[in-house]
Amino acid sequence: MSILMAAFLGLVQGLTEFLPVSSSGHLSIFQNLFKLDYAESEHLLFDVMLHLGTLAAVFVFYWKDIRAMVKDTVGFIAGNTNDAGEQGRFKPSVRMVFLIIVATLPLVVVLPFTDAIESLAGNTPFISFALIVTGLLVYISGKLSEGRKNEKTSTIVDAVIVGAAQAVATIPGLSRSGTTITVGLSRGFKREFAVRFSFLMSIPAILGSALVTFIKAIRSGIVWANVPAYLVGTVIAAVVGYFCLVLLKKLVLSGDAFSKFAYYCWGAGILSLIISLFV
Repeated sequence: MSILMAAFLGLVQGLTEFLPVSSSGHLSIFQNLFKLDYAESEHLLFDVMLHLGTLAAVFVFYWKDIRAMVKDTVGFIAGNTNDAGEQGRFKPSVRMVFLIIVATLPLVVVLPFTDAIESLAGNTPFISFALIVTGLLVYISGKLSEGRKNEKTSTIVDAVIVGAAQAVATIPGLSRSGTTITVGLSRGFKREFAVRFSFLMSIPAILGSALVTFIKAIRSGIVWANVPAYLVGTVIAAVVGYFCLVLLKKLVLSGDAFSKFAYYCWGAGILSLIISLFV
């Protein structure tokens, strides 16, 4: 793989991982329509590194939240009374960890279907249709009024439903961020919390997926000569991803601006569908 190609794919990953336009859908469409081979077995390591790059952006952006969650949860498990919440309740950061764990459980249900879901990546018409559905979900988000729920008041049912949305969004072409943020808003989440929960919830999901893909990469064999190009793509994905997180948060808080991505998803879905008919 050339450095230029790795840089391009890193840019695509960084731009699409957090914005509600489906990174998996875009990468698959580019691969299918332009006959790119980055997803072949020899490049599985690159797939892992791209996702770890954008995951690094999440860690940097939400570092204060993550640090508090780790510190307070460890303190709670250790029985430190200073880490207990008021009136015997969990601290918000500890409760957030619990909600994320609950929201991650629905992913276990889709594990038996992983191969079938991954096979959809080669079906450009299907991905195009999924992008159109993503557009519909994002459009709906702009019509939902802001709720009042946050980590202090969200319920287990809320976490399960948003987690189920994340599991469904493993389908190529469905945006994970667009789906989970929209479902979170429909459950009465505050806009800021809907964004924060969506991306903090993605951490165990991305780590788990990266681990599975890394094992496949080891078994398939790693072409070490490609690693320098992979590193370039990874860095670009991380930097671009961070700034996209900054942008996305502002757009969601502004309300209707976030839903404007629906028009892009509809256009991209229709265009890729038309092109696929002639390629």
